[in-house]
Amino acid sequence: MKKVAFYTLGCKLNYSETSSISRMFQEKGYQKVGFSDRPDIFIINTCSVTENADKKCRKVVREARKISPNAYVTIIGCYAQLKPKEIAEIPGVDAVLGAAEKFRLIELLDGFVRQEAPKVLASEIKAATHFNNAYSINDRTRTFLKVQDGCDYSCTFCTIPLARGNSRSDTIANILESAHKIVTEGVREIVLTGVNTGDFGIRNGIREDRFIDLVKALDEQVAVDRFRISSIEPNLLSDEIIEYVGNSQKFVPHFHIPLQSGSDKILKQMRRRYLSDLYISRVKKIKKTMPHCCIGVDVIVGFPGESDQDFLDTYQFLNELDISYLHVFTYSERANTTAATMEEIVPMPVRHERSKMLRSLSEKKKRAFYTEHLHKQHTVLWEEDIEESQMHGFTSNYIRVKAKYDPLMINELQQVILTDIDENGKVNVTEANTVLVHG
Repeated sequence: MKKVAFYTLGCKLNYSETSSISRMFQEKGYQKVGFSDRPDIFIINTCSVTENADKKCRKVVREARKISPNAYVTIIGCYAQLKPKEIAEIPGVDAVLGAAEKFRLIELLDGFVRQEAPKVLASEIKAATHFNNAYSINDRTRTFLKVQDGCDYSCTFCTIPLARGNSRSDTIANILESAHKIVTEGVREIVLTGVNTGDFGIRNGIREDRFIDLVKALDEQVAVDRFRISSIEPNLLSDEIIEYVGNSQKFVPHFHIPLQSGSDKILKQMRRRYLSDLYISRVKKIKKTMPHCCIGVDVIVGFPGESDQDFLDTYQFLNELDISYLHVFTYSERANTTAATMEEIVPMPVRHERSKMLRSLSEKKKRAFYTEHLHKQHTVLWEEDIEESQMHGFTSNYIRVKAKYDPLMINELQQVILTDIDENGKVNVTEANTVLVHG
């Protein structure tokens, strides 16, 4: 029985795919082990959103070789699709598989026997037309369920369409079947994920469903406590979706909505499909429907042509917006993107300074959101996330809380009162008498 270990870089979608691929190995008789347990095979699932992600891939390969010098090292994921030949030249790599090949790696790599030269099996991205079902189980407390893949947008900074292909989705029936299987594993929260999740419903280049159709079907037919939407573009977040989530007992009041810039000039240069006014209207609609809703925002700083005034416009825009936290990305040039050829490059020290300012703003926003909910009752799902004898979990509206570790409470829902925020920004709680037990 060969031992196989997995390492995942990047997004929740990657985690769901790694988990599904690991189950494929186990079904074929392989033994899944930890990365440091001297496996016979390493599968490294890569990301290529930033230059730093590429460097991380190289480091993981080096570490794998130190742990198990004779193991078979396979690279899959976005970086593998974008730069297969470059990866094949990394010392220690045995195989590189692209987007159309990664779910067939057991078949294609027949026995995982090391050869003198690495195998490169990466078709052009237009060959990635099939939707591969994926969801995570046992890797994390919450389950990430893949409902969509690829992207038809053409944002000037992004390589994802080159790495994952055109937008495509599973059928609602298949997703319901996966969700029912997940529930039988005792999962309490399912996170819907994809490259462009709100674009769900395209099969073979034709729109057959809408995202709201999927939301309604899951809400009505799946007996799980919580559904969470991982991320959704503002132009795809309709009033109908917001109102439905606001009235649902299962879909939680939490939206993560990419913005990227608060400057309309920069949004146009990024080739985003909305301007700042639309974003403001989405936030206002959410807060009117669900005043307690958590709203997260993606933002990029240092995009080519972003002047000091453009950045200040973004800062002021976010400062005045009723949002809860930011995910801040420092712009990095990516090969084969339109932005990489743009002039007026922002110096790297300036990019880092702007990132620092927005991360400070994020902490301020998050603390204000947490403070707003102190001394109120919330339902928390306790996760297997233990640090220094403290267990952690999330309220439905994504407030991270902690309490003294109790093994009986892991993966349980409990009503609590949020009492105070510690020096690290974590929220302490006390029990609110009622424990919500599964079933």
